[in-house]
Amino acid sequence: MTGVGRTQESETRQVAALPWRRTGAGVVEVLMITSRETRRWVIPKGGRMVGKTDAEAAAVEAYEEAGVQGVLQHDPIGHFRYDKRLRTGDDRPCVVAVYPLEVLIQLGGFPEQGQRDLRWMAPDVAADSVHEADLAELIRTFEPAADATG
Repeated sequence: MTGVGRTQESETRQVAALPWRRTGAGVVEVLMITSRETRRWVIPKGGRMVGKTDAEAAAVEAYEEAGVQGVLQHDPIGHFRYDKRLRTGDDRPCVVAVYPLEVLIQLGGFPEQGQRDLRWMAPDVAADSVHEADLAELIRTFEPAADATG
């Protein structure tokens, strides 16, 4: 879903990073991580942060969850919706803004290391591995900006 329109009053707004790189052959790959609870393939995401733009918050999530840093695109490429399963067993609807992050550094240590698996994937493989159709479409159609450093 590229345009989210108005957020429903009951939806929680979140932010996500789409970490990507170019291989030596110039092929684009995206970094996928597993969620801590369900172990499904996802992208780094979390809540909005006081004192940070949504793009900056997405970069923090990428560092904490995947140990990557780089050049952040300050405008989202789109949004997706999903239902977050709460510890109570209830679901909370969320809408997530997705910000591309060109990975320049992949750190050996980061806050959630050991809690998640990480894997670089071709965009079509990554898209096929996620459960959210809107996120799959964003990943599948992602094209880095022509002026990206990679």
